[in-house]
Amino acid sequence: MKKIFFLLFVLIFSSNAFAHKGGHGTPTKVWKFVNSDKTITADFIKKVDETVYLRNENHEVLTFNYSDFKKEEQQYILERVNWINAKNTIQDKHSAFSSSNESIWLVLIGIVLLLFSVFNLKKKRSFLTYSILGAVFVFFGCKSTNSTKGFIMAANDISFLQSVFGVFDKVNTRYDDQYFYIESDGIPEHEMMTGITNWQQQVPINHDYSGNNAWAIPLQPELAENPLSTKDNFMKGAIAIAANGIPIFNPLNNRGEDANAIGELDKWGGHCGRADDYHYHLAPTHLQSKVGNDKPIAYALDGFPVYGETSQQLDENLGRFTSDSTYQYHAIKEYPYLIAAMKGKVEINPRTQAPENEIIPQAKTRGVRPDLRPLRDAKISDFKNTAPQQYSLTYKIDSLVYIINYGWDSNGNYNYEFVDPDGTITNSTYSRK
Repeated sequence: MKKIFFLLFVLIFSSNAFAHKGGHGTPTKVWKFVNSDKTITADFIKKVDETVYLRNENHEVLTFNYSDFKKEEQQYILERVNWINAKNTIQDKHSAFSSSNESIWLVLIGIVLLLFSVFNLKKKRSFLTYSILGAVFVFFGCKSTNSTKGFIMAANDISFLQSVFGVFDKVNTRYDDQYFYIESDGIPEHEMMTGITNWQQQVPINHDYSGNNAWAIPLQPELAENPLSTKDNFMKGAIAIAANGIPIFNPLNNRGEDANAIGELDKWGGHCGRADDYHYHLAPTHLQSKVGNDKPIAYALDGFPVYGETSQQLDENLGRFTSDSTYQYHAIKEYPYLIAAMKGKVEINPRTQAPENEIIPQAKTRGVRPDLRPLRDAKISDFKNTAPQQYSLTYKIDSLVYIINYGWDSNGNYNYEFVDPDGTITNSTYSRK
């Protein structure tokens, strides 16, 4: 019996020793500084060398020296840094006991127990005990193997997918036997662009994400044997599609920079790419109120859903297995924000290489004007939808105010009016045909 209890202890230890601590980001926090009575309320984003990045209630990114903070705040910062670093370390690189090794150990223990049962055929009680324990170990070992290496998960429920993306009037969906397709014009219903302090002079225009250029979500997701980290991959193209039909890109831009920390993103976690294509770099948690608290806010291109923040433990990929053996990602407030590594299998565009490797199928954008470069010290202060397919963007450089009025017609003609602080107007026209 002592041996049996020992083996039970091993089983319990095996099921818990390999769990990964997770989190759901930091709550809004009050920060205190040395040599000052001032405080600010902000979320921690990241620490790079001796610079600490915070985001305040106005979605502005603030930077401070690490030494500016009181000791208790410094300790908090280090704890968050350690946690973030853990989320950027793939499991099989930092643990000798990866999930696959765990599975092998469980199966081996099960086989040993089954052999014990054979040697105790004459002792019915011992035979049954060892047989049952052996079967349990083999079962859990095989289950663990299946759940971590190339295991095909439950298929996505089409009616559930339709209920998520069907909340938004501008989104159309369809499906075949392989993919669930999401069609949109690339323009969200919410305001855009305000709050950007590092602007590359792009403005959002429509894009035809329909037909053969629709976004595609696999109906039958499959776990990857070696999840690809978003820290080293997917800096080109989208990694997920939001419930409102807007693509979500890697939180790192194509230069490997945290787009949020350097002020490239608006109050909704998005901005425009070089083709004037609006997309998110953060999980669009603001969509939660539209889709409902029990629904995902997006789907990753590997087929797994992306939910908002949670109090449940998350694995190194920023996801978790649920009680019904499905898998889902969750958003957090700090980098890497969402999908630290792609848990599911994805196909890579063979014409691309890491870190700018691209998941396919991937909808394509089509701009109408040359792409521009960052405009020094420009800050976007206002953005309005003045009429159907007509917009007005206001930005400031120091105290000077500039306006861009632009829009397009049904024939694919795009008109831009640039208004300088002194009232000078410059017009440009482009055509997409």
